Amino acid sequence: MFKTESLKSPSLFPEDILSNIAENHPVRLISEVVDKLDIKDILCQYKGGGTTSYHPRMMIKVLFYAYFNNIYSSRKIERALEENIHFIWLSGYSKPDHRTINNFRSLRLKDQIQQLFSDVVRLLQEMQYISLKVQYIDGTKIESASNRYTFVWRGSVEKNKTKLEVKIQSILNEIDSQIKQDHSELINPETSKPIDSKELVQKISALNKANLNKAEAKQLKQLQEDCLPRLEKYEKNLEVLGGRNSYSKTDTDAT
Repeated sequence: MFKTESLKSPSLFPEDILSNIAENHPVRLISEVVDKLDIKDILCQYKGGGTTSYHPRMMIKVLFYAYFNNIYSSRKIERALEENIHFIWLSGYSKPDHRTINNFRSLRLKDQIQQLFSDVVRLLQEMQYISLKVQYIDGTKIESASNRYTFVWRGSVEKNKTKLEVKIQSILNEIDSQIKQDHSELINPETSKPIDSKELVQKISALNKANLNKAEAKQLKQLQEDCLPRLEKYEKNLEVLGGRNSYSKTDTDAT
């Protein structure tokens, strides 16, 4: 046997579906708070004449409850007023269409919405639903530019910097060897000592004054245009890192 489908069975006293809304449901709180709002500035906008308008307090309730449920489209709000018993309860069976909803919030509430929201917060605090002494943060997730792929890692910087220093010393040694063969000795790099960018600039400056052959000039160009900028970059990265193991390129405070 199956349960009877009540809507298909005649009833002397039809069920009131609005009675299914729980007493502690948020929709009742929103209705209570909006009833306490001072909306005289909005009421003054209605000059009378013509067709009757939906009451602004009802429209505010519907909009606030829609925003409470992350519904912002006027067409979706219109549909909710047809299908959702909580919206139906708030509107008292009124069914403004999406154009009416959009016109109300874009024209009537244009200069009032921030003040209304402030009043709602104040009233909720007075009713002891919230405390302004504590800051609450919801669970909204917002994509940030500081993702894992924008991070600079200390281990990677130190590893690449060491490799670059070895390469620089190798090039300097090779240039020095060639100079010793064809010219007088101009530089004497120490392979055991890490080289910094300032020292490399001095060595490049000294080599630029020498009469280098084509091969030596090519290696010097590599030092000046490739190795030096990379070394300066690694030194800057380490300076930003300080005692940290990583930082984001888009937000250097992020680790």
